[in-house]
Amino acid sequence: MALNLFVGTVVISLTVLIHTFGLIAVTHAMGHLIARFCMHGRRSRIVAMMSVAIGLFAVMTAEVWLWAGLYRLLDIFADFETALYFSTITFSTDIVPAPAWRVLAALEGVNGFLLIGWSTAYLIAAGTVSGRSRQVSISD
Repeated sequence: MALNLFVGTVVISLTVLIHTFGLIAVTHAMGHLIARFCMHGRRSRIVAMMSVAIGLFAVMTAEVWLWAGLYRLLDIFADFETALYFSTITFSTDIVPAPAWRVLAALEGVNGFLLIGWSTAYLIAAGTVSGRSRQVSISD
């Protein structure tokens, strides 16, 4: 169990780093797209939401693949496809593998729950910020 907790903590730390830097990159890309195409109003909000949603999907895909790589490295699954399937399901739901790895899978579930929640809050904030920038530009 101690090995599960240690390995899980390390991978959770890595996913938090991926998420943090991923969100910074998504924010930068969103701002660049809006500025590059000189968008204001509704169009900027649509571009902001689309770029954030696609960016978040890419970030969470990297995190799921990290967990899958770990499962394959630990030889929990015979092939990467099965490890990736398990990781994808475990990231968003509660699936229990062999008893020796229950704690590790539970940690991935909690990690996924937190990162999906964080992503949802970020998506809402991105929509709110793009709406505020529209209001600011109208009043200027």
